[in-house]
Formats: sequence, structure tokens, C-alpha cells
Amino acid sequence: MTGERFAALLGAWYDGAARDLPWRRTRDPYAIWVSEVMLQQTRVDTVTPYFERFMRRYPDVGALAAAPIDDVLSLWSGLGYYRRARVMHAAAREVAERCGGVFPEEVAELRRLPGIGAYTAGAVASIAHGRRAALVDGNVARVLARVAGIDDDLKTAAGLRRIWSLAEGLVPADRPGRFNQALMELGATVCLPRAPRCDACPLRAACVAARDGRQAELPVVARPRARPKVRMVAAVVRNRGCVLLARRAEGGLFGGLWEPPMVEARSLRAAAAGLFGAGVDVESSALRPAGRVRHVLTHRELEVIVVSADVPRRGRPRRLTTAPYERSAWVELESDARIGISTLARKILDKG
Repeated sequence: MTGERFAALLGAWYDGAARDLPWRRTRDPYAIWVSEVMLQQTRVDTVTPYFERFMRRYPDVGALAAAPIDDVLSLWSGLGYYRRARVMHAAAREVAERCGGVFPEEVAELRRLPGIGAYTAGAVASIAHGRRAALVDGNVARVLARVAGIDDDLKTAAGLRRIWSLAEGLVPADRPGRFNQALMELGATVCLPRAPRCDACPLRAACVAARDGRQAELPVVARPRARPKVRMVAAVVRNRGCVLLARRAEGGLFGGLWEPPMVEARSLRAAAAGLFGAGVDVESSALRPAGRVRHVLTHRELEVIVVSADVPRRGRPRRLTTAPYERSAWVELESDARIGISTLARKILDKG
């Protein structure tokens, strides 16, 4: 099958099968960029309400650039992978300051912005500006590996080079954004990781995996290593509707987010000194067991012992000595919505 025929079949299928998603109703590069950042490692049905709230609060790159980072993180709370929000905020400031608030149109220029790699640059350039630029995400890689019968491990440099080379050769000059979105849509809705719907695929006649019955074998991806388990202790200290929270320093895991003070330890006794240095100015004997929380991250699994206490008065926040916290505060969660709190922190608060 020629590249022209491949693109024609895929495009015709997309025109009739594409889901109606809010970021597909615009050619605004800012909106497309926001959606692509949010969609990294996150499902469409999870992203949609976040995207709509985010665009209402920050309708253009200038609004995002001017926003305090705590406000941005608060709107991101629950979406995960918070580094995306911090880097996106930094990129917005650079667009506002260096580019006069106008998003670059070319892949090379887009890639100079913080956090924008080859995939995101290709998405913005092709979808918003009609540039002939390829993109490869997990869905695209799966489609192309099956269609072309690629046996290389896609986690290796050689496998990635081969997939990118194929994608670059296929993307047409005419309506490249439609082509790229169609490839992603096909992977998301038809060429599924398990039980692909080959009977509904417009590319079935050209697909090596379908021809040879190798859909379950392709793409080849090495199994991830087992996640190490990290044991923590977190303290939920409350007073009259307020809870003591500590803010993590920028950078690193959960950087810039607020949470009940938490330290790596296997027991409350082992955690006592670290919790004190993180702002928990409460005798260990006053902290009572409140439950346990399990939270899975990309590279580790956290097992958190939650302890709690209700104190008669609020002490003044003091200088913290336990890394990675930079400051603490008494927070009324019901009214102070403009702080970033992770899903893990909310799980801990629910226990305490």
C-alpha cells in the first residue's frame, strides 16, 4: 500500500469515527499544547474536565504565564505527574516573554521551549499550523509496529528510531494534523493493546500483524522492572477545621505541592524526629493510628502509615529542617482551594 493510499484510508475513517473532544474543536496552538501535555500518561476521559476547567481559568498563554504556580498546581490537583504543570508554566512564561505571547509554528522552535519534546512539538506544529511534522506516542507506535511488522523493542533506541522514521515517511503534506490525529485515534479506539478490533480497522489489508496473526506479539516492549516499595509515615494534625500542611520544594517528587508532613520510615517511633522537623510539633504519644494508604507511582510503590491528632491550639509555623519541605501552614481546605494537593495527599487526609 502506498503512503498516499494509507493516508487516504486513514483520513476517511477518521472523518467518520473521530470522537468529539474539546481540543479538536480548535486550531489554537495554546489549547492544543495544553491538551497534549495533559494527555501524556493520562486517559482522555480523565483529562476532559481538567482541560475545560483549565481553559476557563487560563484561556490564553498570557493568562497562564501570569498565574502564580500554586494556582496552576491547584487546578492540576488529581491529574498526576505534576512536573508537567510546573514545566508548562515555565514554557508559558517563556512564550510570553521571549515570543511576545505568540506560539512558535515550527518544530525546531517549539522544541526550544521547556518540556516540549519531539511528540508535543509535532502535535502542535501539525494540528495547529498544518506543518508536515510527525509524532509518535504509545498509540501511534502500536499501530505502526503492527502494520509494518516491526520486531524491534520499542523501548530501545533502535526501535524508537525505526518507528519515528516510519512515521516521518508516512505523514502527508496535505492535512498532516488530521493524519496524526487519525493515527492516535486508531490506536486509542481500534488498535488496542489487548483484543484489537481488527474488523473495524481501515488499515487491515496492509497490516502485517493481522495477516500473520501476531497482534498479541506486537509491539515488542520489554517488561518493566518491579517497583520498589517505600514505607512512609504521614501525620494529619487538625485544629478547628484547619489542617497542618507542608509544601515541598520545587523540583523532585510532588515538587511545589502541599501535603500532610510525611517521612520515610517503617514506624511512628522511627519517624518521630523527621515529622518534628517537618512541622509536626506534637508529642508522639498524641498521634493515634488512622490507617494505611497504598499509592503506586511510575517507579515506586508507596505504603504510608497514617497517624492523626486533634490539637487544642495552633502553633505558629516554624522553620522546617526535614527535606524536601520548605514551609508549613495551617490550611482550611474547604475555603483555601488555590493550593496544589496531590491525590496521595487527599488519600492521607481522608484517612486522618
